Order: sequence, then structure tokens, then C-alpha cells
Amino acid sequence: MKTGLTSITFRQLDWLEVICVANDCGLDGIEWGGDVHAPPGNEVLACKIARATKEAGLSVLSYGSYYRLGAGEPFEPVLATAKTLGAKIIRVWAGTKASAQYTAQERQLAVEDARRIADLAREEGIMVALEYHRDTLTDNAESAVDLLKTAGNIKTYWQPNPELSHEKNCAELKAMLPWLTYLHVFHWSHDGTRLPLENGMAEWQDYMQMANNHAGAAVLEFVRGNDPVQCARDAVVLRSLCQ
Repeated sequence: MKTGLTSITFRQLDWLEVICVANDCGLDGIEWGGDVHAPPGNEVLACKIARATKEAGLSVLSYGSYYRLGAGEPFEPVLATAKTLGAKIIRVWAGTKASAQYTAQERQLAVEDARRIADLAREEGIMVALEYHRDTLTDNAESAVDLLKTAGNIKTYWQPNPELSHEKNCAELKAMLPWLTYLHVFHWSHDGTRLPLENGMAEWQDYMQMANNHAGAAVLEFVRGNDPVQCARDAVVLRSLCQ
């Protein structure tokens, strides 16, 4: 399993500094975020980032967009930027609110949008994968499975929900395995306090064992204190987990 870093982990750094951090940490690649470092529609910048990432010996693992299903946003700039970056996966958000708040009609609109953008991306050799996150249609396994099955031709990321027990997170991950692409890796307390990844070693060993034959990469996200030194420490733990 490849290892990587989400660029949004270091929104305070410019994109060249993010490349340096990922390289110094001995990681395989970067998921470039569309909010700060690689905004959709800026093809000149995306080309520079793609070239510099490759020259550093890193791969572009994915494009972390902030496109939200069913929100009426244009997808074409997102797709164009992902293509320029050389990303083979575009991460999108599964809607705009908690799954329990969706009407049947709103959910159908999200499904239709997922099919539409997946078809557009497939024409460019790119896969669409969902962010697995609270307050979206992937805020629990039942809703996520229904969306994935109904939409078809899309995949999903997975990350633990700090509010859930370890046993419940394991169950959620197990349900996602048939559609799993990447893992977002971090360790938080139940109240959202960021902790060193080594503190969650036992939990992540279980997750990695489950995901080993399904996930293509494990990508660090949201390190304690937004600190590159902490990132390096977490990267050591991540690489050991992925061996």
C-alpha cells in the first residue's frame, strides 16, 4: 500500500513546501487539495505542481476536490485540473448535509449527479471517489452503501469517525471494502483533539489489516498542531503500518 500526504494538512504552507514535507517524510505521494494549493480552473498552476511533484520523485495520488454532489456546482473545472495534475482519482463530497436530513428527491438528485460526473471522469481515465465524512450522505455505512450501489461506477475513501467506538469504526470500514480506494489516516480523541498517530497504533493496525487488499494508499491528514515535525513522526508510524 502506498503512503501519502494530503496537502490540506498544511494549508499554511505553499505547494512547494508541501512537496518538501512529503519528500522529507519519505512518503510516496500527495493528494492535492482544491481549496488552497490547486484550485479548480487554474491549469497553469496545476501544471507547475504536477511537474514539481514528479521531479521530487513523488506521485499525485489524487485530487481532493470540494465538489459536492447535487449542489449544482460546475464539475468541468475540477475534472480539467485533475487531468492536468495527472490524478487518477477525484475525491468529491457526498452532498451538503447529514444523510438523515435528505429527502428522497434530494437523494435522487445526488445519485444522478454522481453518475453524471463519474461518466465525465471515466472518459478521461479518472475515477470518482467519495469523501467518507460526517454531515454528508456517507456519514454512516448504511447510507453510504445505498449511495454507492445506486450510483454505480464510483468508489469511496474511508476514515474513522472519532465520535464512534473502535468496534463501530471497524464495522463501518468492513462495509466499505468493496468500494474502497484510499484511507485518510489520522488519530483524534472523541472530542476532536488531534493526537500523535502512534497513540492510535492499535486501532490502525486493525484498520490496515482489514483494508490491506482493498486500499491503494494510506494518506496522512490533519497532524497535531499542523506541525511538519509531527508529520515526520506520524509518517514513520504510517510506513510501519503499511509494510
